[in-house]
Amino acid sequence: MRVQGDVQTCRKAALDQVAGHGSTSGDDDERGCGRTVGTERLATPWGSIPIFRPVPPRGVRDVSWEGRSRREECHVLLERAELLERLRTAADAAAAGLGRLVLIGGEAGAGKTALVEAFRAASGTTRRVLRGVCDAYATPRPLGPLLDVAHELGGALMIALAEGPREAAFRALLEALDGHPQCTLLIFEDAHLADEATLDLVRFLARRLGARRALLVLTFRDEELGPRHPLRVLIGDLATTPVLRLTVPPLTAAAVERLAEGSGLDPGALHRRTGGNPFFLSEILASGGPGIPASVRDAVLARVARLEADARGALEVAAVAGERVAPELLGTLSSTSALDACVASGMLRGEPGELVFRHALVREAVLETLPGHRLRVLHAAVLQALRERRAQTDELAVLAHHAEGAYDAAAVLEYAAAAARRASGLGAHREAAAQYARVLRFAGALPAERAAPLHEARAHECFLTQQMDVAIAAREEAVRLWRSVGDPRREGENLGWLSRLYHYACRPEGERHCREAIELLAPLGPTRELAMAEAHLTELHFARSELREARQHGARAVALARRTRAVDVVVHARTSVGTALARAGDPRGPAYLEKALRLARQARLDDAVARILTNCAGGAVRHHEHASAERFLGEAIRVAEAHDLDVWRLYALGWKATLLCDQGRFHDAAQLADGLLRRPELMAISRVMPLVVLGLVRARSGDPGVALALDDALAQSAPLGEILRVGPVRAARAEAAWLSGEERVAREEAEEASLLASRARHPWLAGELAFWVWKAGGGSPRFAVPGPYALQIAGDWAAASDAWRMLGCPYQAAFALLDAVDEAPLRQAWAELDALGARVTAAVAAQRLRELGARNVPQGHRRSTLAHPALLTTREREVLELVGAGLRNVEIARRLFISAKTVDHHVSSLLAKLGARSRLEAVREAARLTGATAAPADAPPANGRPPRGR
Repeated sequence: MRVQGDVQTCRKAALDQVAGHGSTSGDDDERGCGRTVGTERLATPWGSIPIFRPVPPRGVRDVSWEGRSRREECHVLLERAELLERLRTAADAAAAGLGRLVLIGGEAGAGKTALVEAFRAASGTTRRVLRGVCDAYATPRPLGPLLDVAHELGGALMIALAEGPREAAFRALLEALDGHPQCTLLIFEDAHLADEATLDLVRFLARRLGARRALLVLTFRDEELGPRHPLRVLIGDLATTPVLRLTVPPLTAAAVERLAEGSGLDPGALHRRTGGNPFFLSEILASGGPGIPASVRDAVLARVARLEADARGALEVAAVAGERVAPELLGTLSSTSALDACVASGMLRGEPGELVFRHALVREAVLETLPGHRLRVLHAAVLQALRERRAQTDELAVLAHHAEGAYDAAAVLEYAAAAARRASGLGAHREAAAQYARVLRFAGALPAERAAPLHEARAHECFLTQQMDVAIAAREEAVRLWRSVGDPRREGENLGWLSRLYHYACRPEGERHCREAIELLAPLGPTRELAMAEAHLTELHFARSELREARQHGARAVALARRTRAVDVVVHARTSVGTALARAGDPRGPAYLEKALRLARQARLDDAVARILTNCAGGAVRHHEHASAERFLGEAIRVAEAHDLDVWRLYALGWKATLLCDQGRFHDAAQLADGLLRRPELMAISRVMPLVVLGLVRARSGDPGVALALDDALAQSAPLGEILRVGPVRAARAEAAWLSGEERVAREEAEEASLLASRARHPWLAGELAFWVWKAGGGSPRFAVPGPYALQIAGDWAAASDAWRMLGCPYQAAFALLDAVDEAPLRQAWAELDALGARVTAAVAAQRLRELGARNVPQGHRRSTLAHPALLTTREREVLELVGAGLRNVEIARRLFISAKTVDHHVSSLLAKLGARSRLEAVREAARLTGATAAPADAPPANGRPPRGR
């Protein structure tokens, strides 16, 4: 850190810059380091506050932001030169029309804000810099960061935010970026706190910045991003989008030593205690104590305690009001002198239009010290101040937050309900659901007629965000409330919704609720609610492949809907009937769907359009019609993305994963399926196909977790008993069992399901299941199966392979060659399967070649080895089985007719593969991986074959 003059005297200024501080906290001119000036003030409606900047002691070079060279910036921001250079490179590219998203992660206190501030300052006046911050409230403002910068982007965006749909605001933002002569640096801080609408905005911008002169920079705390965090999901969604990812690391021991110079503290102990966190370092060193405080909280509170009483009170008010607060709001609750003292102490920082905590951890530490009654009083004061200044629509979430903190039930009912409606209108459905939950926590005294609609609204928002358990509970409560006041129409309406929710959650109670709804609604005459209940029942029958019943109830739904002019119900019913007919091979199916799609588009029923396109895509995938499937999937995903219909977008992506698997693109299929399964909001009904894809790819490639995926798929699909969902699971489980050498299990998995699929008139599914019954030694099917399956069962493996190749199914084409009795086609099968990454299936081809006596057979793990989750060989599994029976190595050697030394080698190998430190731990780990327990010593192996050497 080469700054001219005494290093010790400028240490505090450098510390504040490293930790994201913009000023020092000293107040003694004689000390040199602590000197500050307040000649620059921030004007507010209630007066002005000083903006303090560090002034170096005499003889020390000025290190303020203005006029500082890039090299000097890097001196203040220790060990951040490379990050700054990468940001500058990205900004230069954006200025040339190659914009992108930049993600800056790091732990709390790592210096992300300091890095962004240095980057912003280095940009000078050559680029426009806009900065917004995500709220730290329990339920943040929808589009909070965009609202922060909207006033700088022009009236069109402000109008779109106030009046138009959310998409209009997004487009207006793009137009504002395009219409400015300079490159724009748009910075959203604390994205780990972002609301759903803001994340959608980021997703929208990230995919459209490639040809624009703009850079979108997001900072976030990476330690708060669990595998199911919405921001983590967003980052995964943007895996194929150009993104610059930066991580702000902790400071090294060498940097800590430089910063601690002259402090009297042991740099090594300081680095170990703080882990190199710049904020922790700055707070501990600034505390001035002889040793390291017990915690950063103590360090923060030690500085707070040095404030005068009125300044501490102002800091408490600011902590309750938020991390960034309008000065005019705080001015109504605290004196100017108290706020000046908070700024002078370094706790708050003055910025244009707002006062900001130096660090979120400072605010959190202050909040932790406040007792419950004090918090309640402060929330009430802030709420009253917001009311008096006539808070705007975009502050409804803030008002609701403080109303709850003040335990003001009437205010919660007013503001949280309004905030929920506002969030829903902006497409921030998760925030809307949270606001309705907040309302309901204070709605205990409301009469049933007022409480029931709130439960309905919450159920709807939770359905859209796929929080199915909460949605079901809310609908059940709405049913109870309407029943208690004797309103059968509203009760029946909610029962109909319950049936759909139960079906999407893969729970079998759906039909019972639907029939109960119809019984309640039928005596009331031809109502829209009755028509929708009949449409729900139509969907249930279609899902169970009950064509006659689906057509019967579909006709009733359409007739009722026409009488009540409910076009959406007509479309819903025709979609269910048309899909059922199409999947059964009935030529009337496509005509039904075409008419339903035309009606849906005319009525602008975007949800219905996405559903129809997704259903068409699913049918094409099942019939191996890849070109049609790609066309329907592309259009379905586009419609769903354009209208934020995640229910259908995620369902369509499940079909896309299935299509990729059918095309032999195993890596892409598994990656997509795994990404979908990591989404916390994915409904049970949408999990089945991704689980099947993951299980199949793992079984074919030899990756672990086959049973885990396919057992989960069966658990999700079995309760409904729908052959269209259970059938693919059974087929995948049959293939996995056959690949592991368990033919009896394979036959049992497929036998009953094949008959059910045949009776339900699903030829391709029935053919696949019948093929595995035959392949596992169960004989030929007694019903007709599609071409490729029929050819292979008839013994014409060459024609079957050609037929699969014509359909664009390379794995099935290579698999058909395994029935060959000549060396050439078997070598071809091995080469094609190996190229696809299907190592287990390729091992079958290699085994067949060895049985033919072929030479130069490719080496690799045997088929049985690849099928084991820990890659244990057959011999290692035999040894492990006897270890589990309690036998010693000498006894195992006698049983297997091998030497004790060989047993030693096998035990060492299996311990290493299982990551076990003892024989007992190895047995337990193997049981965990395979979902089984060790068999008795005299039991035969699971495949029924005797172990080698016995």
